[in-house]
Amino acid sequence: MLTYSSKWRGQLDQLRAIKYFSKVVETGSFTKAANAFKVPPSSLSRRVSDLEKSLGATLLKRSTRIVKLTEVGQVYYDDMQQVLDQLEQSRETVRSYQTTPMGRLRISSMVGFGEKILLPLLDEFGELYPEIVLDVSLSDELSALGRDDVDIAIRGGYAPNERVLAIRLMDNGFIPVASPSYLEMHGVPSHVMELKEHKGLYFKAPNGPTPWLCYVDDQWHDVSGPAVAISNNGPWLAKKACDGEGILMSTRWALSSYLESGALQEIKFEHPLAITQHADMAVYLLYQKQRYLVPKVKAAVDFLVGRIKVGNER
Repeated sequence: MLTYSSKWRGQLDQLRAIKYFSKVVETGSFTKAANAFKVPPSSLSRRVSDLEKSLGATLLKRSTRIVKLTEVGQVYYDDMQQVLDQLEQSRETVRSYQTTPMGRLRISSMVGFGEKILLPLLDEFGELYPEIVLDVSLSDELSALGRDDVDIAIRGGYAPNERVLAIRLMDNGFIPVASPSYLEMHGVPSHVMELKEHKGLYFKAPNGPTPWLCYVDDQWHDVSGPAVAISNNGPWLAKKACDGEGILMSTRWALSSYLESGALQEIKFEHPLAITQHADMAVYLLYQKQRYLVPKVKAAVDFLVGRIKVGNER
């Protein structure tokens, strides 16, 4: 009969074998994996072989030159990565609870918001918390916090369905703008349907150019005009709008400096105008609930929510 201590030792041995196996996959070599753990290659290889025996499956194809995953090995590796990530996360939570915010903080943000609002704030945040290493990725591709290696994500759109906490930072509604010179030459459209006759500057999202939609007579209509430029670079499109090349649809926060300087003017209509049929467009800060216990994440969430929401309310 197994005692509690021997059973516990067996579980620890299995966990060690799983870590060895994962490192072999990552390095592609038993020798490199053994060096990483500072154990003899023969010992590490024996542990992995014992793991395969306990599972009754061959996880790795071995040759003199290379080590590759079998099909079932790939499935097992993917499952174990989630387990190891969760263990590491729990370990970090316990270790860093009630300590000074430190370590790498992984933040993902949509490009325009990141360049215009987030990065300047992170410069200030970095001065407040010098022991935090900021790892920032700007992309308009969606990040799933449970799958991707991200602590905090900032996304525009509507509240996500994934199991994360979503804090609304600001409105993310889109407005049509044009330069005074363009409006003087082509006229100010008085009805939203007249946009079809105007030149358009279109932002390209991951799924393609964003159309202009309007809500008239209880239904949405595509009122996009002929395109003169399409890009995922907001500043370039704004410059072309300032140069009088067409009408641009973008967020108010992205256009604020152009509107304040008079370089661009908002075109107002009676009917709602948007790039999506979802009514509640906003910018959200997303994070997993358990990560908030980690000081570096808590510090960043509190700082960003405080600075962005307060600044947006002024």
